[in-house]
Amino acid sequence: MLKGVSLAAPRGHAISMIGSSGSGKSTLLRCCNLLEDSQSGEILFEGEPIRWHGTGQNRRPADRAQVTRIRTNLSMVFQQFNLWSHMTILENVMEAPVTVLGRPKREVEEAARGYLDKVGIGDKCDVYPAQLSGGQQQRAAIARALCMEPKALLFDEPTSALDPELEQEVVRVIKALAQEGRTMIVVTHDMRMAHDVADHVVFLHQGKIEEEGPPKELFSNPKSERLQQFLSATIPA
Repeated sequence: MLKGVSLAAPRGHAISMIGSSGSGKSTLLRCCNLLEDSQSGEILFEGEPIRWHGTGQNRRPADRAQVTRIRTNLSMVFQQFNLWSHMTILENVMEAPVTVLGRPKREVEEAARGYLDKVGIGDKCDVYPAQLSGGQQQRAAIARALCMEPKALLFDEPTSALDPELEQEVVRVIKALAQEGRTMIVVTHDMRMAHDVADHVVFLHQGKIEEEGPPKELFSNPKSERLQQFLSATIPA
């Protein structure tokens, strides 16, 4: 359960969220994308507050059109790749922009091929997900998120289902996106990625922000005892 959390992701900044399992990282990310309903507090997207009705456990978004519009501008990449097994990689990347946004198919195909090139699997357009490695599937999922032309990207443990070698394929793509100045919130167990990708790192513990700050400061000089314990357990000596 989240308690008293306040988080801002300025345009063009990358935020990393770290913490042990059950600390609230993924819940907070899902609240950002309105996949979870918060029981109190405000959520603003580009200064626009989400409208609610009801209170407490009965609180729900009041305007479904607003929710849909905001979600289309916040592309989420999950732990599991969630690719359609009966569609080629190109078709997977094109599906949402064509069916949800109603963009012209030819225009979307050109963009989709460009994004697949960008993540390094442009030669895999015509194959199916089962024919790809886990790292390639996750890069396809990132291309799919980018093809929505979102204003921000949300990553929920994007490398946790991958072995170390394949993990680095995905980390390189996410680092490149951060260097482009894309707005991102990244929940990760990978401390090196959290350090290298982020402008700002947030450490959650038991549903609260225990400590936050620039990555260099937070990782080299943690102030709270709990963060010190967490880093000593997760970063090799």
